[in-house]
Amino acid sequence: MTEKVLLTGHPGCGKTTLIKRVANNLPQRAGGFYTEEIRDHGRRAGFKIVTLDGDEVIFAHVDLKTAEHFGKYRLDLSVLEAVGVKAVREAVQRQRLVVIDEIGPMEIRSTIFRDAVNEALDSEVPVLATIFARSMLFTDAVKSRPDVTLIDVRPDNRERLVSELSDRIQK
Repeated sequence: MTEKVLLTGHPGCGKTTLIKRVANNLPQRAGGFYTEEIRDHGRRAGFKIVTLDGDEVIFAHVDLKTAEHFGKYRLDLSVLEAVGVKAVREAVQRQRLVVIDEIGPMEIRSTIFRDAVNEALDSEVPVLATIFARSMLFTDAVKSRPDVTLIDVRPDNRERLVSELSDRIQK
C-alpha cells in the first residue's frame, strides 16, 4: 500500500520544516507545495505558497484586496488553485511524492483544493501533508480515512521523524 502520511501538531512545532527536509532527503523528485510565512517588521503579515519547482505566490496577506478572508488575512484562492492545486495534480500525474502543506482552514475554503486533496489521497502515489490539528468537517474526514497515518509532530520527535519518514516513503 502506498504511504499517505499526515502531519499534525501545534502551530510552530516544525511541520513545514519537517516536510521540506523529508522532500529534500529523497532520491526521487517530489511535487506539490509548502507554505511560508511572510513577515513585516517582525510580525506575521501573510503566507505564500512555494511549489517544489520553485514558483512562489502570495496566498494570504493583510494587505490583499480580496473579498475572501480568514481572521486578519485576505485570501487569494485563485492563486492557491492556479499554483498550489496545479502542483499537486502534476505530482499525481507524474507519479511523484505529493507534498501538501497545509490542509487547513484557509485552504479548504477552495472546493478545487479539497478535490485535489482527495484526488491525491485516492491515487497510487505517496502523499506527505500537513493538516490542521483542530476539528473541522473536511479535515476530520481526511484524518479518519483508513488509508492515512496521522503523526503528531512535537519538538521531541521532529528530528527523528526526518529519517523515519524518508525511509518509510522510499519503500
